[in-house]
Amino acid sequence: MMGLLTNLRGSRTDGAQQDSLPVLAPGGNPKRKWSNLMPLVVALVVIAEIAFLGRLDMAKNAAMVDSLADFFYRSRAVVEGDDLGLGLVASDRNSESYSCEEWLEREDAVTYSRDFSKEPIFVSGADQEWKSCSVGCKFGFSGDRKPDAAFGLPQPSGTASILRSMESAEYYAENNIAMARRRGYNIVMTTSLSSDVPVGYFSWAEYDMMAPVQPKTEAALAAAFISNCGARNFRLQALEALEKSNIKIDSYGGCHRNRDGRVNKVEALKHYKFSLAFENSNEEDYVTEKFFQSLVAGTVPVVVGAPNIQDFAPSPGSILHIKEIEDVESVAKTMRYLAENPEAYNQSLRWKYEGPSDSFKALVDMAAVHSSCRLCIHLATVSREKEENNPSLKRRPCKCTRGPETVYHIYVRERGRFEMESIYLRSSNLTLNAVKAAVVLKFTSLNLVPVWKTERPEVIRGGSALKLYKIYPIGLTQRQALYTFSFKGDADFRSHLENNPYAKFEVIFV
Repeated sequence: MMGLLTNLRGSRTDGAQQDSLPVLAPGGNPKRKWSNLMPLVVALVVIAEIAFLGRLDMAKNAAMVDSLADFFYRSRAVVEGDDLGLGLVASDRNSESYSCEEWLEREDAVTYSRDFSKEPIFVSGADQEWKSCSVGCKFGFSGDRKPDAAFGLPQPSGTASILRSMESAEYYAENNIAMARRRGYNIVMTTSLSSDVPVGYFSWAEYDMMAPVQPKTEAALAAAFISNCGARNFRLQALEALEKSNIKIDSYGGCHRNRDGRVNKVEALKHYKFSLAFENSNEEDYVTEKFFQSLVAGTVPVVVGAPNIQDFAPSPGSILHIKEIEDVESVAKTMRYLAENPEAYNQSLRWKYEGPSDSFKALVDMAAVHSSCRLCIHLATVSREKEENNPSLKRRPCKCTRGPETVYHIYVRERGRFEMESIYLRSSNLTLNAVKAAVVLKFTSLNLVPVWKTERPEVIRGGSALKLYKIYPIGLTQRQALYTFSFKGDADFRSHLENNPYAKFEVIFV
């Protein structure tokens, strides 16, 4: 038993040496000195017995140790995750200020084997250009080191293979994510928001989407720029059906041309009430410049294409969608009604004056970080996750109990950034509202400037206050993060924390 007591003395989590027994001054009273030590001896004996009989329920052990510690010292924190699994003391016996947060900050710290600022993520491929990236990131061709990833197949062991394409899977079958996985690609970069690193046609930098609306001076209701007359969807039939429904269309492209096509597309579109944003395939998330140029021009897009095109709409009622050829007549009727009713038509363009929806901003903001940088962030995140899951890494506590309350340590970063920030939540207020408030408070204290701030048009940048739009676990696709995932309530959130130690989240500010 004395040996066990000695071991317990030496297992202090802060690494400090246990105080030695006091030396009696000449003429001191040994009996009195020992009586002063009796509470400590009793506490250590109780703890040792608990360790020896350690098959008892851990929560009961932690509560018993905590009550003893509080009784004798009133300042010790009981912490989960120690070597013996008992919930041993974390704080200094005489330190009232040593909090669970401070202890977790230290104990949960990880020294990673790779410093990305000194050893950047290296992708074999052509040089890429971007203003900055939140993680060390290098593209090029270099024979002096093995790349983390490279484009194409096959790749040697330890090098991830990347598929990158902005073409439709309707014409390039390997761009289908499931097909790409079967072929052996580790990372897929396509227009699909379900891919690992989406590469969409949208960005604030490329399109001045808040450009002012111009007078609609053309006699025709709509303009079309369609040059590929062999598209595999029904877009040409839709154009013909609209004309049969008495919708006058000026066609500048190679198909059904009736106007000189040597014009600036966006400038020409500005003077039409509608534009035919007809894609060459009806594929989820495949939304090209045809749609975004229509938004820039301040016209109402009439879309044949992505079945989920409403996800890309700047506001409800701002676009018209021909889902099937049978929809043409009803869409033509709506076009005529809007054209004859200026107030109703202006409602379709209201977003141009009041700003687009938060969902639209959250979508386009993604492109404020170059896709090549996002690829590096993805690779670096996967690298660290593998290291954290290595059994040789020390077990981190991730939560700390003091008295009746537990403090949870979670990690958060803004989408488009790499490094994580620590957030602490208490069990007495483990709610979605609490975590959202803690996130905003944390990043406000860091004077965070959102990654999209300089990219967005000035009129929709907003003030300095942070507005949280989404919080979601790291590892979700952008389709899940933006449109399908949400915690089903406080209980679901609490369950996630209990089932996912070292819980990591990404947030989107709008």
